[in-house]
Amino acid sequence: MSEPSGIPAAPPAVTPHRRRSVRRALVAVLGTLGLAAAAATAATPSANASAPTPPSGWTQVFIDDFDGAAGSGVDTSNWQYDTGTSYPGGAANWGTGEVESMTRSTSNVSLDGNGDLLITPRRDASGNWTSGRIETTRTDFRPPAGGKLRVQARIQMPDVTGAAGAGYWPAFWMLGAPYRGNYQNWPGVGELDIMENVQGLNKTWATMHCGTDPGGPCNETSGLGNSTACPGSTCQSGFHTYSMEWDRSVSPEAIRFYVDGANYQTVTAHQMDATTWANATDHGFFVILNVAMGGAFPAAFGGGPTSATEPGHPMVVDYVQVLTSSGSAGGGTTPPPTGNRDAYSAIQAESYDGQSGVSTESTTDTGGGQDIGSLSNGDWALYKGVDFGSTPATQFYGRVAGGAAGGVSGLVQVRLDSPTSTPIGSFAVANTGGWQSWRTVPANISAVTGTHDVYLTFSSGQPADFVNVNWFDFGH
Repeated sequence: MSEPSGIPAAPPAVTPHRRRSVRRALVAVLGTLGLAAAAATAATPSANASAPTPPSGWTQVFIDDFDGAAGSGVDTSNWQYDTGTSYPGGAANWGTGEVESMTRSTSNVSLDGNGDLLITPRRDASGNWTSGRIETTRTDFRPPAGGKLRVQARIQMPDVTGAAGAGYWPAFWMLGAPYRGNYQNWPGVGELDIMENVQGLNKTWATMHCGTDPGGPCNETSGLGNSTACPGSTCQSGFHTYSMEWDRSVSPEAIRFYVDGANYQTVTAHQMDATTWANATDHGFFVILNVAMGGAFPAAFGGGPTSATEPGHPMVVDYVQVLTSSGSAGGGTTPPPTGNRDAYSAIQAESYDGQSGVSTESTTDTGGGQDIGSLSNGDWALYKGVDFGSTPATQFYGRVAGGAAGGVSGLVQVRLDSPTSTPIGSFAVANTGGWQSWRTVPANISAVTGTHDVYLTFSSGQPADFVNVNWFDFGH
């Protein structure tokens, strides 16, 4: 959520794929992430859990489990309240057209006594809305050089759907530290939206904002975003863990977004120029939780709030946790070789010499390390100096996984010496059961001898991502 100078037009229809397209009608708004306090007649969710113990290699640098007496406010050593309808001197209505006024009242922001934070939108007899928005006092959350940062929260979105949910806009997100006290330098200082939701839809959006507004390398004011349905229970009926992992141990540097451990959006440094990336990331960040009412994002999905909108449904936050890792847990990127590659030994996909539209990520496949992902129509990766020898290779084998939506598929193609040369072979792939559900797929190729630069190219009739690749090799 961000604070643009104007309200953007509604975006195109939201299509679940992991990268690139603009999925929301505004995502550039300094959003109001909300944990609304439950209505007096509503049952408080009881699925409380403590923040998980940091895994091996990770250090916990911030935690709030929201333990405290029912009806009390947040710990002000951890959080500060945003109040009113804007930052001092900032854009009106938080820059998004939302209609509520933020308060520090415990009717809008409070603990429930069971280890949860509640941010509750409320409407008075005159139809005026209030809600809550808090942000961490700390502004220094960033990964160490060569390490990682993980920011996560276990959240149940406001349990309201349909007409009763019109105008609801809960969010969990981060802003670059230079924004605090300035309020005029968005989006250049960077914004990372870990979770946003509108209208009670069973969907979570994740987005990075950067560069200039409008347009620029982050396609502002929409940003580089994606959305997905919550796995298992809906976003509104159960708790889910929303997380962001910023990985400086790989090249290109990557920022990945997850729901319940499933990666559905990744942005890498290669998706923009070096100066834009540095301006958006070369500093600390602070965390924001809020629930807005109305504004440009809800407007893209029917608008609201209306007379049918029900106040008093809280966003419930079980915990917020920040971790760092100084190592290269999960395996670093395999560098390109210094000599020729053997066509008949596994060529690690992340060891490319050049690419377009490709990102790397940790893999759960046998052997660990990295795979290449976010692959969709028009992307390619280059592997120089592949030696096929004097006996013709006639087979190609690719280790692939796909979590594409139904009806989305594409081709993995092999080309020699140019990304636009005629493919010597290809195979089709669709959903394999998930983005880390791996299988080895064979394909016949035209006979090849000698040494060539090999291009893997990816072609699809849809714009959505359709495949990840872990490794490939050739056979006779």
